[in-house]
Amino acid sequence: MAFSANPLALSVPDPAFESWLRDSGYLEILDQRTSDLHRVSSTAVATTTTDSNTARADPPSVTAAVSTGYFLSTVLSYIGILISLLTLNPFSKLTNEDFSGDTPPWTLGFIGFSESYSFPSSRSQARMRVTENIKRYCRNYATLFILFFACSLYQIPIALVGLISSLALWDLFAYCGNRWGLDNYPITRECLLRLVQCATAVIIFVCNVQMALLYAVGVSYAAMMLHASLRKLTPVKQPSKGKQK
Repeated sequence: MAFSANPLALSVPDPAFESWLRDSGYLEILDQRTSDLHRVSSTAVATTTTDSNTARADPPSVTAAVSTGYFLSTVLSYIGILISLLTLNPFSKLTNEDFSGDTPPWTLGFIGFSESYSFPSSRSQARMRVTENIKRYCRNYATLFILFFACSLYQIPIALVGLISSLALWDLFAYCGNRWGLDNYPITRECLLRLVQCATAVIIFVCNVQMALLYAVGVSYAAMMLHASLRKLTPVKQPSKGKQK
């Protein structure tokens, strides 16, 4: 969707302008604009509340109660925004090309600076950030998952033994299949394959490999969603600093 060009127009309706920014790929401008509007509205509400309390000369207890209520409502609003992300499928827009590209820089690109983070002001902004950031930093998140999985295996040594045993079992099956020519005996190969699958399931269950995997998935997913929702959207290609002519 795009608004019609009109050289005599002095302004564009906000919904049309936001739709044009979204359709044109300027998500970082839309993200910054949403944050600015929320900051202006919050400042206006706080100023109005302060002026109202000053004009009515409320006692300190009433003023403290109003401030506490405003703080609690803000905290509940933030919690509601985070809970709403549980219903979002963050991998809906991922494609194979996203994983085949270069990994964004960890310092300037992925981590950024302190001003690169802000709490989303609405559920739509949080969803937009999560979807876009996961698409941009999917290779970084995949690396973090591998790191968390390695740490979980370090914390549960028996899981590491089970994982290595499972891999060794499948390598042995492949070696024996090539050596004995099991491709010429499909029934025998199918029986051995099911046997190896059952043995792998038993090893994984006994050695608690599934617990290490669940721990890695849970921690990496929580870290990914938290980072993706707090990380501001930035231009995909930073402007190069060339010499001024």
